[in-house]
Amino acid sequence: MEPVELIVAGAGDRGFVYASYAKTHPKRAKIVGVAEPRDFYREKMAKEHNIPEENVFTDWKDMAKEKKFADAVIISVQDHMHKDSAIAFAKKDYHILLEKPMAPDEKSCKAIVKEVLSKDIIFVVGHVLRYTRYTQKLKSILDSGLIGDVISIQHLEPVGFWHQAHSFVRGNWRNEKESSFMLLTKSCHDLDWIKYIIGKRCTSVSSFGSLTHFRSENKPETAGSNCLECEYEPKCPYSAKRFYLKLFDHGKTGWPLSVVTSDMTKGGLVRELRNGPYGRCVYECDNDVVDHQVVIMEFEDGETASFTMTGFTRARQRETRIFGTMGEIYGNGTKIQLHQFLTGKTVIVDTSSKTPTLLAGHGGGDYALIDTFVSAVLHNDSSLILSGPEETLETHLMTFAAEKSRTEGKVIDL
Repeated sequence: MEPVELIVAGAGDRGFVYASYAKTHPKRAKIVGVAEPRDFYREKMAKEHNIPEENVFTDWKDMAKEKKFADAVIISVQDHMHKDSAIAFAKKDYHILLEKPMAPDEKSCKAIVKEVLSKDIIFVVGHVLRYTRYTQKLKSILDSGLIGDVISIQHLEPVGFWHQAHSFVRGNWRNEKESSFMLLTKSCHDLDWIKYIIGKRCTSVSSFGSLTHFRSENKPETAGSNCLECEYEPKCPYSAKRFYLKLFDHGKTGWPLSVVTSDMTKGGLVRELRNGPYGRCVYECDNDVVDHQVVIMEFEDGETASFTMTGFTRARQRETRIFGTMGEIYGNGTKIQLHQFLTGKTVIVDTSSKTPTLLAGHGGGDYALIDTFVSAVLHNDSSLILSGPEETLETHLMTFAAEKSRTEGKVIDL
């Protein structure tokens, strides 16, 4: 069987992560085209995958205009480009892996799903959390009835103090006009995951949250505008100088340093911190997305779920508590601790696994997603996909409703 031929629209971090699958599995997948406006990243992907010069583009639109020359496309352009790119490649009958979120607004999401459903193509959005060994084992335990009927869930997304500063204060997802609201960009797949675990339709949501800390009025009196020239910097947990330079000194050159600079030398990194966005004081950025938010959900048979997304944590995996009629579960993305009421026994299940380094993100979900997508295309079997277009739209609408609840201060019925 010939490998699946893939093209990549957007050779940023996510594009490189998914494309790396072809390097470790050359008999299953091959990258044959790329579109990326930034010279360094475009040329890097073209070189790493030996992409023919005629299949290298600066604009995804030019690649989409060409006669179809691959089986599938990985779309990892900026969020506001998702609608037009997904529809354009669907019209050319490409199978599509679209990075989450599907699109930054309801209308665009619905337009994508309408086009996809009109075609005989395999379509998956990057809801990587569904695909992990941890999630699949947890789902099988719940489906077996070991803790009875699920009544409620508590789910935590501990964004991490440095990740909040990197991505949502200084970085690409700090400002709604440039990307979208934070619940969508960071945690639409958490709401999707909760819905998948409960396995029922969400009927209403409410939400609260705000940008509380990363504001100009909270800036310390002795702080400067840039971390490299700041008297307060040694006392600041959000110091870009400490965080990025420490990573570099420890030999880390991947994400997040790969987002900060393409010149992976100490001089190049320092120069970018001094002149670019990632060295800015966290209290002097143009960020407007929330730094903490909670969402409360009710499902069709009365089940409830609460979700907390907060930037004020140490970096770690998501944590979940599931309460059933016959037992309860605590999980942290790797281990599942199951306690049954009747026997009083507690069992711990370890779902740890080894995956290629670049694809180890999200508890191995990155690897499992692209592996499943390639299998689905190889065998033309959309049943392998755990988050098809209609269910993905449903959970995106949950996310939009939660944000509407937060901004309008009312419960939203779905």
